[in-house]
Amino acid sequence: MRAIVITKPGGPEVLEERSRPLPEPGVGQIRVRVRASALNRADLAQRRGGYPAPPGVPPDVPGLEYAGEVDAVGQGATLWPVGSRVMGIVGGGGHAEQLCVHEREAMPVPAHLSWEEAAAIPEVFLTAYDALVRQLGLQPGERLLVHAVGSGVGTAALQLARVAGATVIGTSRSPDKLARARALGLDTGIDASAGDWAQQVEDATGKAGVQAILDLVGGSYLGGNLRVLAPRGRMIAVGIPGGARAELDLGALLYKRLRIYGTVLRARPLEEKIALAREFAERVLPLFAAGRLRPVVDRVHSFAEVRDAHRLMESDATFGKVVLRWDEG
Repeated sequence: MRAIVITKPGGPEVLEERSRPLPEPGVGQIRVRVRASALNRADLAQRRGGYPAPPGVPPDVPGLEYAGEVDAVGQGATLWPVGSRVMGIVGGGGHAEQLCVHEREAMPVPAHLSWEEAAAIPEVFLTAYDALVRQLGLQPGERLLVHAVGSGVGTAALQLARVAGATVIGTSRSPDKLARARALGLDTGIDASAGDWAQQVEDATGKAGVQAILDLVGGSYLGGNLRVLAPRGRMIAVGIPGGARAELDLGALLYKRLRIYGTVLRARPLEEKIALAREFAERVLPLFAAGRLRPVVDRVHSFAEVRDAHRLMESDATFGKVVLRWDEG
């Protein structure tokens, strides 16, 4: 089978298409013929050598999500007949033509979605759902601040929060991304490149602040987050492209009785990933069929253009997901 391989740490030029042995499904597993996958920030970090794959997955084949059809089943696997359209998340190896996953990790592809649209769902929507609903416990009527609202997880979180009945404030350093986010239901857009974003949030809320924050930036945003959180507010850190370190004002944390969470999906145990996938499939996937949620695809590249896709994502010019598909070969 074909696979995209990180030959050594470095820039997009270290990515190569190579032949790898066809994997065989084990007990309780299915093998999926991958039709499309997508890029995530973790793929860029892994390529640079800063985010190694967890144990048990290919160390040099990136890719955290997939959409395709089942082409083989292992012993004891009964949920998905050969030919079933499935999608899901993996710890790595998603940028290969075939991969094996536990059958209970896989989710059905909504009937009306293309492979490219399906590939844009798993990583960002599962991440956003887990963060907002299962950890922050977002409630109807609350105000949610989403940093980097034009990103893949940002656009997913925006839609999920609107479905949950929350008011969404989003930051971006691109006015164009804010305009596009408004079309997805963003209530208030904050241009983070235009001065003090925290002051803009305070102005937008009449200094009442927000009850919840989904932080996809990290770094220096922590101080502003504590400033705009309302008493008993909570925030969750999902991404740290802005840096992994910041000064924490313990006074604000204590005085406002705030809660700070951190999360990552990639390295979680199989049992946790299965539980999340099953809950998501039951509670959230029907919303795609109903048209209340939709995958946001910025650009589709063939895997032969994977280097260009990495460069595009590194430019920070994308809105939503960059999707990769296999050409027939």
